[in-house]
Amino acid sequence: MSLIVMATGGTGGHIYPAVATARELMGRGHQALLLGQRGGMEERFAADSGLEFRGVDAGKLARSGQGRPDPRELLRAARGVAEARAFLRAAQPGAVVGYGGFASLPGVLAAQSLGLPTVLHEQNARLGLTQRLAVGRARAVGTAYPQVVGLTPDKATQVGMPVREERLPRPEALARLGLRGGRLTVLIMGGSQGSLALNNGVPDVLRSVFGPEGRTPDGEPVQVLHSTGPRWLEEVTPRVADLPWYHPTGYVDAVAAWSAADFGITRAGTGTLAEAAFHGVPLVMLPLPESAENHQFHNAQSVQSAGAGRLVAQADLAGALGRAVLECAQPGTRAAMREAALGRSPAGAAARLADLVLRHVR
Repeated sequence: MSLIVMATGGTGGHIYPAVATARELMGRGHQALLLGQRGGMEERFAADSGLEFRGVDAGKLARSGQGRPDPRELLRAARGVAEARAFLRAAQPGAVVGYGGFASLPGVLAAQSLGLPTVLHEQNARLGLTQRLAVGRARAVGTAYPQVVGLTPDKATQVGMPVREERLPRPEALARLGLRGGRLTVLIMGGSQGSLALNNGVPDVLRSVFGPEGRTPDGEPVQVLHSTGPRWLEEVTPRVADLPWYHPTGYVDAVAAWSAADFGITRAGTGTLAEAAFHGVPLVMLPLPESAENHQFHNAQSVQSAGAGRLVAQADLAGALGRAVLECAQPGTRAAMREAALGRSPAGAAARLADLVLRHVR
């Protein structure tokens, strides 16, 4: 049995699939650990998941005002590669899996410099910057989409997006969340840290669409669960205090939230889209305009083309969001979108990615 290192970090969208794949590999008798930024979100996620963690320095590759990477960040990245190289030389893993994002780069580049097998997982419809730096020497790339811009088909294997494959019966999920049965349940989720744009714009739109009593135009009662992110909860709560059907919370149990939701209003990170697909939840997606190379827009287009959601530009939030919400509130439309979402389900993605990795283990 082999040690497999998951090089990951930075955001939940990069960390969740690494955790899911690590658990799959451990279930097959292998060892797995997370390698990422020291003190980053991934260190906490590893501890919460009972996984071993190794922290190194990591520099962001964001560009400065002159269009060039900040030299200080490049120095941190180089220091992280050296730290990761020392660790990997001693540990001698069978393979290193890179999940994208700046925090994954030290582990992947260090592994490649040592001649260790590397496999990448590309979660977006366009190959990211850090993945482009590593793809040349990678043995294989597992993808979440059938086609990835910037990736040649000979190196790509579609595996899907690994997610936590657990569902709850709807009554149990509603009870866990303190919500009521017999109501159209709308989930608002802006990612692991929340979304300021969704927090600021969505409550007023839903107030206008559903009125002070919280009902659809057909009279169906509505309830909203809004995951604001811990940082923004105190700002959102007083703005909806007069709406008894609107429930803001800093953080939600994702399994319960997706199991309870009839449809969601979200960003378009692949992790969010994969969780929605696994649970068969239609989406109204507002892609993050600042996402790297506009990858969230491409992600949302793919979901919309499949019939599983509606894309609304953030700039059009005030006008277009209400129309998209009313469309999703229609039972027939929602049922068709649910079937389309389930057709995109990543069930088994962690197992497929584990299979791909193990084919390239030393």
